[in-house]
Amino acid sequence: MLTVPAFIGGLPGGMEFAVILLLAVLLFGANKIPKLARSTGQAMGEFQKGREEVEQELQEIRDGDAPAETESDSTTDSDTDKTTTN
Repeated sequence: MLTVPAFIGGLPGGMEFAVILLLAVLLFGANKIPKLARSTGQAMGEFQKGREEVEQELQEIRDGDAPAETESDSTTDSDTDKTTTN
């Protein structure tokens, strides 16, 4: 038997999209779909921001520039080993 993929051509068409939408409504309910879409969009935005930061750091490494130090990274051992004498 030959099986045919549901999405011929790689992308869902009109009827496939309608079936997916119907299944989403049945599984999650009509009230939760906007919340689900909003949280998915926020998660995708955070992922995109993180990916861009990593790409920027990799580009800085390729260019030979060291990433900027933060104030907490610049603490030396002499700052933390100070003792007071009485």
